[in-house]
Amino acid sequence: MSHNSFGRLFQVTTFGESHGPLIGGVVDGCPPRIALGESDIQPWLDRRRPGQSRFASQRQEPDRVRIVSGVFEGVTTGTPIGLLIDNVDARSKDYSDIQDKFRPGHADYTYIAKYGLRDHRGGGRQSARETAMRVAAGAIARKVLGAEVSVRGAVIRIGEIAADPARWDWAEVERNPFFAADAGVVGRWEELLDGVRKAGSSIGAVIEVRASGVPAGWGAPVYGKLDADIAQAMMSINAVKGVEIGAGFGAAALRGEQNADRMRAGNDGRPVFLSNHAGGILGGISTGQELVVRFAVKPTSSILTPVETVDRQGRDTEIVTKGRHDPCVGIRAVPVGEAMLACVLADHMLRHRAQCG
Repeated sequence: MSHNSFGRLFQVTTFGESHGPLIGGVVDGCPPRIALGESDIQPWLDRRRPGQSRFASQRQEPDRVRIVSGVFEGVTTGTPIGLLIDNVDARSKDYSDIQDKFRPGHADYTYIAKYGLRDHRGGGRQSARETAMRVAAGAIARKVLGAEVSVRGAVIRIGEIAADPARWDWAEVERNPFFAADAGVVGRWEELLDGVRKAGSSIGAVIEVRASGVPAGWGAPVYGKLDADIAQAMMSINAVKGVEIGAGFGAAALRGEQNADRMRAGNDGRPVFLSNHAGGILGGISTGQELVVRFAVKPTSSILTPVETVDRQGRDTEIVTKGRHDPCVGIRAVPVGEAMLACVLADHMLRHRAQCG
């Protein structure tokens, strides 16, 4: 049994390994006659690409995407869209010392437990390199959603240092290497990450992704809830260990009258919500409010600090992971989280049309 696909009507399948010749993806279910070219996908991949600052992996991958099927004369045909990205800067020798050791916090042991083998070169299929294809698929999902739906994300916490919501500015996200919407926190994060990197360690982060323009009615009870599919999509991203929607875990500290998103009559006959603790979803169905999703990314497991582990023969040992790794993998998870939310929304848009017209 294999699980390399997600989505129902808008379905994405990815393939390839971190140090293989290429990574690829297939987007099936994209409606026909949508204008699409490689130039529509590349800018989103460029945001995720490694090697753009000292706070990211220094692996130099151009991540140039090729569309090899499903597009004719500049528009989608309704058939599967094939996507390929060449791997050009893999350094497999960096991993030769750990081929028989399990990295604590990584999936090395569980891959051995399940398959009886693993690709130690950069983690193979378990590597976050795979997420480049998710970003490419997300670019196509944005075209399906159209300009009315906007999906944007930002890092809101690195380690113990959080951004200030009062200083939120979406324009700031593209001006700094942290995808921070708060300009005032950038200097503090720079100092923190420089120290973490020099210590040969890593640190975690929290990302917030929002979608505006989503109409009321997307999602379905009981097992097709929009928030359930969003949570599954975010949890499928490498290193994600927690997801919350709206008030999330904070709702447990509220009373019913505090948590309730009170409503008043709007001029157009639709209700106006006075708050958004639900994060834009009630009963698994979108309310028409902004969708608000947050996910927590653990510290990068591949670090230079020696840590205790065991090898494939079951012997105690220590491990140091050389190579080029993100001191905070959560930073480059922002474009990935945006892409996954866009894919889920495109899928639910098509599912809503299929049932409700």
